[in-house]
Amino acid sequence: MSKYIKISVVLFLLLFFGGSSFAQIIAPPKWSIQLSEKDPKVGDEVKIIFKAQVPKDWYIYSNDFDPDLGPMLTELELKQSEGFTLVGGLKAINPRKKYDEIWEGEVTYFVGTGTFEQSIKITGENIKAVGFVGYQMCTDVTGQCIPFEEDFTLTAKASPSAAGAAVQPEAQEETVVEDQTEEAAETVEQIVMEEGEQERSFINLEEDEEQGGLLAFMVIAFLAGLAALLTPCVFPMIPMTVTFFTGRSKSRISGIRNAFIYGFSIIAIYTIAGTAVAAIQGPEFANWLSTHWIPNVFFFLIFIFFAFAFLGMFELTLPSGLVNKMDAKADKGGMTGIFFMAFTLVLVSFSCTGPIVGSILISSAGGALLKPILGMFAFSLAFAIPFTLFAIFPEWLNSLPKSGGWLNSVKVVLGFLELALAFKFLSVADQVYHWGLLDRDIYIAIWVVIFTLLGFYLLGKIRLPHDSPMQHIGVPRLMLAITTFVFVVYLIPGLWGAPLKSLSGYLPPMATHDFNIFENRYSAASPDNQLDDVPKYADFLHFPHGIQGYFDYDQALAAAKRTGKPLFIDFTGHGCVNCREMEARVWSDSQVLQRLKEDFVMVALYIDERHELPESEWYTSEYDGKVKSTIGKQNADFQITRFNNNAQPYYVILDHNEELLVRPKAYDTNIQNFVNFLEEAKAEFGRR
Repeated sequence: MSKYIKISVVLFLLLFFGGSSFAQIIAPPKWSIQLSEKDPKVGDEVKIIFKAQVPKDWYIYSNDFDPDLGPMLTELELKQSEGFTLVGGLKAINPRKKYDEIWEGEVTYFVGTGTFEQSIKITGENIKAVGFVGYQMCTDVTGQCIPFEEDFTLTAKASPSAAGAAVQPEAQEETVVEDQTEEAAETVEQIVMEEGEQERSFINLEEDEEQGGLLAFMVIAFLAGLAALLTPCVFPMIPMTVTFFTGRSKSRISGIRNAFIYGFSIIAIYTIAGTAVAAIQGPEFANWLSTHWIPNVFFFLIFIFFAFAFLGMFELTLPSGLVNKMDAKADKGGMTGIFFMAFTLVLVSFSCTGPIVGSILISSAGGALLKPILGMFAFSLAFAIPFTLFAIFPEWLNSLPKSGGWLNSVKVVLGFLELALAFKFLSVADQVYHWGLLDRDIYIAIWVVIFTLLGFYLLGKIRLPHDSPMQHIGVPRLMLAITTFVFVVYLIPGLWGAPLKSLSGYLPPMATHDFNIFENRYSAASPDNQLDDVPKYADFLHFPHGIQGYFDYDQALAAAKRTGKPLFIDFTGHGCVNCREMEARVWSDSQVLQRLKEDFVMVALYIDERHELPESEWYTSEYDGKVKSTIGKQNADFQITRFNNNAQPYYVILDHNEELLVRPKAYDTNIQNFVNFLEEAKAEFGRR
């Protein structure tokens, strides 16, 4: 079943059984907490094992990545501890890793089953641990993220004949869905708690997504292989290949066989290089490559080095002795000679393919095991096919264009692209370590200059070393120049804060932009956008895109009544990746942003905010009987008790009597759908 069919089934079940798509409580994982030893003794070092059975199509974040990245890390908090002392911190056992485009960093997570261990040293015979595990559960199917806390009480006896640890989890996870109708509870159970298929189903979904990413990467690598054929050190090798094979074969069949051996040898040489990279890099090494400043600055310098070589500043050459030895072996007959002819091709063409191959390997460095192998396979396949075909059909050689200055132009264009892409690596290091060297506007300015120069080069207004005199330009070159200048025009508004959504994965975050005219235009032009009081918690909570609003429900409701506007509630979270995606892709749209700023009083209720409130504001929830002492816990309790929902993002619009104006909305990146949602609420508010 495809991902999209799964989504349709989930939505249908929720609508049919739950009464409405917004009236649902997502059940948390089922946890087991126990000691690693059944018969602990005083003085022993043992482990408390926390194991979560994660619902199908969901995952929970681990705790061994950058805590400032965004997602909520799993953490252990003890309220009472007797008979033991902690040894180290909570450790995640074999979580998965991936690079998250939204958070722009490496995250770790669990699907199916998540296991954590906390080492302790037994100091007394009576062992008791009371506390909770805080964590965040998310799904890519519906784009929801939910923070949970699993309360537990663990008791055990430490003696030579002690009984095993007895775990007494709180009953809250068993009653999460009890407040719903029986039908809604059964529906949630069917969707998120199917026994025996939890891990397999999510893995299949994840594999589909990974396969899609690998396929796209292979297509790029294949196109890079085709581009490498047009470089000045590769293209002239095609006639040499034909010359090598002409007259060597005793029959047509043996000639075809030799040509295929030649092509397979090229593929094998490049793929072995990719395999070596895959074997060297492990998960920790991949994480280090993706986030640490040393490899990112190194890759930046390597790209700059290759770019200068492509632009003609110097030539990249291998030692002549090595090339001569390979060439001598190629003169031998049989399969050995054919293999070394392929090896000679690889070595001679290195000065042009080296930067491209290096780019592929660097791009795959933080990926999965297969990525560098498949990337090199795709590159070498595109690279080998023409040589193989010309070896089989040497008469095709007469149809090739002659070598000339156009080959150097291809090389220079690749040099400009290498130069532009180099700054992505410097940007990663700059963001992780907060150097402030490459803010978003500086980054865009660099790209504007680079691609403007590329456009002028394509028009023949700039000449670099090794360029031939040009009396006129061809139509393909003119079309490429036009495309380049269109891209430059697209970039220019980004200098003043335009979102440039199609490039969001390559640009530094909007928060680093120094001057954002797009963010300030409504607040500067519309007096309705000014708040008449100071929002609580505004010193550490903020809205995106220059939106002014509140972070306390009661204060926002009072403001809505004063201004005569409906109240827009944004249930969100610091670690909610899909909340950030909605803000970047939907809220940034001018149609949406203007309506949010001018037509509603905005309140953002963060459900994972740990800021503790004064004790006078604490209360005991009627839902789960727990004391709610932080901003996040109170907001989460409000969402559950008032709207029977515990997932984010979640958007609710109320009138002054705190009644719904329209059906609440969850994750949906269709801009027009969100505009319709706002317009329907505004129209209904006008009718009441």
